Amino acid sequence: MHPQRVPSVTFHIRVRNDALGGPNPYEWKDVTTEDLFAGKRIVLLGVPGAFTPACSETHLPGFEAHYDDFKSLGIDEVICLSVNDAFVMFQWAKSLNVQKVFMLPDGNGDFTRLMGLLVQRTAQGMGLRSWRYSMLVEDGIIQQLFLEPGFRDHPAGVGVSVSNAETMLAYLKTR
Repeated sequence: MHPQRVPSVTFHIRVRNDALGGPNPYEWKDVTTEDLFAGKRIVLLGVPGAFTPACSETHLPGFEAHYDDFKSLGIDEVICLSVNDAFVMFQWAKSLNVQKVFMLPDGNGDFTRLMGLLVQRTAQGMGLRSWRYSMLVEDGIIQQLFLEPGFRDHPAGVGVSVSNAETMLAYLKTR
């Protein structure tokens, strides 16, 4: 289902530039998969949507709470990816006081589609979204993927049973 190597795509993110001044000192920046993963150990969690219940109540907050634990185990960065735009990802992180996990908008769903993890959520009016998962990526190579069970289009919801921070931490402690 998923490639051995993370797909090569370009993400369109917003980065702070204080030189711009004003109430919105952010500018667009293109960041490639290579920029994010080359030479690094990354834990990435893929979520169905910003502001959705399981993503907001347990999935993302768990990775934020355990961020320092991941760093102590040699992880360079923890990334949260969702098929949402940069503005939504920013406001979602702000609403949850997420300050450590890097919020990565896959607004066009390119990465998620090439991972083979794009699902239809049209029954809920959500369009195309990511299936819920977490993975360990070392220098662009997927070492471990924790995919929530029941992969399919039109799920009523996708729980957090194997893609949570605790499962990934337990796995990392065995490596």
